[in-house]
Amino acid sequence: MSKLTEDVFETGLKVVDAIRRTQSEALTEAGKLIARAHMNGHRFFVSGSGHSHTVAEEFYGRAGGLAFTVPIMTCELTLEEHPTKSSYMERLPGYAEILAKLYRIQEEDVVLIASNSGRNAYPVELALCARERGAKVIAITSVDHSSKTESRHASGKKLMDLADLVIDNCGAAGDSALKPEGMKAAICPTSSIANAFIVQAVTAACVEEMLACKEEPPVFISLNIDGNEDVNEAYFEKYTRLY
Repeated sequence: MSKLTEDVFETGLKVVDAIRRTQSEALTEAGKLIARAHMNGHRFFVSGSGHSHTVAEEFYGRAGGLAFTVPIMTCELTLEEHPTKSSYMERLPGYAEILAKLYRIQEEDVVLIASNSGRNAYPVELALCARERGAKVIAITSVDHSSKTESRHASGKKLMDLADLVIDNCGAAGDSALKPEGMKAAICPTSSIANAFIVQAVTAACVEEMLACKEEPPVFISLNIDGNEDVNEAYFEKYTRLY
């Protein structure tokens, strides 16, 4: 393995270790918030824009994922239609308000929002909309990055300023963490690595809380193992709603 490739592994492991050491309480509390909301008949939403939208995919629609997750993941927030469209959309005021209405975010729901910088209009506005409706907001963000930038929202607020609970992905400003000799730009963005571990840790904390309350968590099973189709279909039938 080349030196630079080895550095990628070392960088990723350091970030994951930093999350484990510094964010354990926040991860546990996030899982408890989600579990309690679900058990009390409320909903759990997940959203992000650009590459941060993958947090919604990590939570939902895969083996081991919580079946009651509601992903707010329109094509405008992803790279599906155009590689830079979401970069413009996340700076556009008003879009989050539309989605908050369409998805009917309500009091005591939990809304988890992922944004590495936490500075753009979409994550800030979605957090504001959720709070106005009485929902709890969980943020996954880079505290270092967010602290070093100015908000692009009219309120002057950033996502971490508005969340009831902040989970720091422990990434550096700019996300990319390795700067090879002879290059001006850095490589190896760590937010994707961090977010994948954060999602699974929060899911585990949610499952643990529900089991402690004697309630079996509804979790998807792999469709690539024969015999599981009926299990997942029952979850879709129970939790999938029209908005």
